[in-house]
Amino acid sequence: MAEQWRLKAEYIKNCNCAPGCPCDFWARPTNYSCSGIAAFNILEGHFDKVPLGGLVLAMTYYWPGSLHMGHGQVQPFISAHSTEEQRHALLAIASGKAGNAWFEVLASVIETIHPPKFVTIEFEFDLARRRARCFVPAELETISEPITNVVTGGTHTIRVDMPEGMEYRRPEIVTTSLLRSTGAIAFDCPPAHSSMAIVEHTEKGLIGDYTLTASVAA
Repeated sequence: MAEQWRLKAEYIKNCNCAPGCPCDFWARPTNYSCSGIAAFNILEGHFDKVPLGGLVLAMTYYWPGSLHMGHGQVQPFISAHSTEEQRHALLAIASGKAGNAWFEVLASVIETIHPPKFVTIEFEFDLARRRARCFVPAELETISEPITNVVTGGTHTIRVDMPEGMEYRRPEIVTTSLLRSTGAIAFDCPPAHSSMAIVEHTEKGLIGDYTLTASVAA
């Protein structure tokens, strides 16, 4: 019998593309290849009877071209205070072996998985202010912030509506002021793309995501 699992998490996906992730539009990466950082700060969840709340699952990634062309690399990071059972659970979810279309699709286009690291992960997330930060000492750091209106000096509020999205359905589109990794997948990118969302996934797929105004549920 397949495992039953659920996670509700603050989620960022930051990549080296121009704001507005081309992958969401089935387009090629802005700079021909894709490098970045994704992270889930798990607010609540479980994998069968194993609790997952309070943990962070982060990863750096690289694709030499469009994701659907394959040959991707990923480096997983999990909170150091996790137990062996929790580590097994999160790696099973991330591998796509525990169900969920989004994780299964990702697994199908990844060729190299670098050994996971169990480390201190700092995570900050404020959807209302459209700001986030993920930091692993000596490994990675990314900062998300609003896109500046070059005319008024104010900030843009931009959401992409994706009713059939597998990853999220209505992410906030912001930008990065920092996107850097010094680990196995190394990069140091100028200001680029960031998606922010509060998502809820289970083994059956994306249940919904939650914006400032409403929840979007299946």
